[in-house]
Amino acid sequence: MSYLLKPLKTKKIELTNRLVMPPMATAKSQGDGKVSEEILNYYQEKSEGGYISLIIIEHSFINQQGKASNGQLSIAQDSDIEGLKKLAKIIQKSGSKAVMQINHAGGAATREVTGIAPVGPSATENPRFKDREIPQELSKEDIKNIIKDFAEAARRTKEAGFDGVEIHSAHGYLLNQFFSPLSNKRTDEYGGDVNSRIRIHLEVIKAVKDAVGEDFPILLRLGAADYIEGGTVVEDSIVAAKAFEKAGIDIIDISGGFLGYVMPNATEQGYFYPLTEAIKKEVSIPVILTGGIVDAEAAEKLLAEDKADLIGVGRVIFKDSTWAKRAVETLS
Repeated sequence: MSYLLKPLKTKKIELTNRLVMPPMATAKSQGDGKVSEEILNYYQEKSEGGYISLIIIEHSFINQQGKASNGQLSIAQDSDIEGLKKLAKIIQKSGSKAVMQINHAGGAATREVTGIAPVGPSATENPRFKDREIPQELSKEDIKNIIKDFAEAARRTKEAGFDGVEIHSAHGYLLNQFFSPLSNKRTDEYGGDVNSRIRIHLEVIKAVKDAVGEDFPILLRLGAADYIEGGTVVEDSIVAAKAFEKAGIDIIDISGGFLGYVMPNATEQGYFYPLTEAIKKEVSIPVILTGGIVDAEAAEKLLAEDKADLIGVGRVIFKDSTWAKRAVETLS
């Protein structure tokens, strides 16, 4: 059997194959982040036929302060739940699993979008968004409130009927800002070595688990390397991934850090595979690999070589909704 078409089963989730549609912002929400007909139509088109086993919804903001952009989906209020129920059902009706990604933009947010001063682990420039206002350093009380907001967002995700929730710590957003020494200059228990820089992650994971219960799948997307001098490297991410697994993360989704979802000078498909391969050797939970994968054969090869357990195909599916169908038929 094809590696890509092989089912995957964990204690909490069953996937029909190894193909994942990673979160990609559409800016199609309406009003203050509510689900629109345009979003429902978009995800219905992408999930049609159930060829993609797992669809991770675009990052959704957990509070107004953490809103990244206009048109971003909201998971910040109980009034969001009704619209999100429709979204979960549309995807599940096709036979795919639906996971909600929850996020706080931190120092990547702008006052123009949120109406509030941006915040971060430290009052330092964001290496990915250098033109942005310098964020205000979060107090410990602020951190506690953000952790509560992640937990509330996860509760709403479960109430909306999704199959799991993904915590976003990649692409230079708030949790990734805590993880990276480029933006985390704190001298308290939330800054310093990698174990201190992931303290907030572990506290978010615990709060989310408490909110959704033991049986609800929790994923975490990690910006596993910054590719900038003085930033995070794969050794940091191995430490983090092992700690996240121990804390209760069910699937780890690997992407880039402060350079976003791209990698400098990358020419091959699945360019984050050195990160996923190294992390996969150290954890027993499934690892998702994304990064410039456009051919089913490339996805097959990456799985065959044990670079990852699941393959995320983003931009090509974003452009062509029939890609997954053709990939599955080619490998069947």
